[in-house]
Amino acid sequence: MQAKDASRKVPVTVPADRSLAEVAKLMDEAAVGAVVIADDDEKPVGIVTDRDLAVRALARRLPSDSRVDAVMSTGVVTLGATADLREAVRIFAAHAFRRLPLVEEGRMVGMLTLDDLLMDVVSDLANLVRPITGEVIFGHPEPTVPAETS
Repeated sequence: MQAKDASRKVPVTVPADRSLAEVAKLMDEAAVGAVVIADDDEKPVGIVTDRDLAVRALARRLPSDSRVDAVMSTGVVTLGATADLREAVRIFAAHAFRRLPLVEEGRMVGMLTLDDLLMDVVSDLANLVRPITGEVIFGHPEPTVPAETS
């Protein structure tokens, strides 16, 4: 499976000059925990999470009209949108973050999250155990006598 196929939400990007208040409101409206700060060509230059807003902005008493690039993380790790999902798993295992921007030709096209991966794993496990669940609840089916052929 490709990374973009596992991503469930439309990515949210903003320019670096947006205020903390604008970004917080946008995150609330889009129901996302992170936004990517993008340049004029939609190339990621930073990322801001809800935690960044709380720990780097609110806890330090930054004014709400401060620019979002004051609290963004730089050196954004990205993944090609068509990369195999196993590569995303390797990246998540190597880094302490929960969101991975997906890019095509350097431009932001998606956001893959650990939650997306978790939902896929849970769905796969449910499909895997479904036949067994019936047997656990209802017991094994009675064996049938093999049909005789004439």
